[in-house]
Amino acid sequence: MSPRVTTILAAAILTLGAAACTEAEQDRAEVHAEAAGDKAQDAAAQAGEVIEAGAMKAAQAVETGAGKVAGELEENQSEAAAEGRPGAIDPATDQRVPAH
Repeated sequence: MSPRVTTILAAAILTLGAAACTEAEQDRAEVHAEAAGDKAQDAAAQAGEVIEAGAMKAAQAVETGAGKVAGELEENQSEAAAEGRPGAIDPATDQRVPAH
């Protein structure tokens, strides 16, 4: 075999070896990228659940607070209507006390 053919064969073998190595590295990188993507997706889903849970708690707090305020307002209106204060609404009948 001539030195030139030997050199060409050696270069071809090195090129194929480098390509195989590169392909294997690419495969590993792809596996790592997929795993990282899965972890990121899981983290995003968990963060979404935490945010949703926080929003639920906030909505419940607002609902509870609004219920308390509504109760106090209803009590105040009931008292005002019982005293005959003009403009008050009796919560039991939904009737406004007329102005004098």
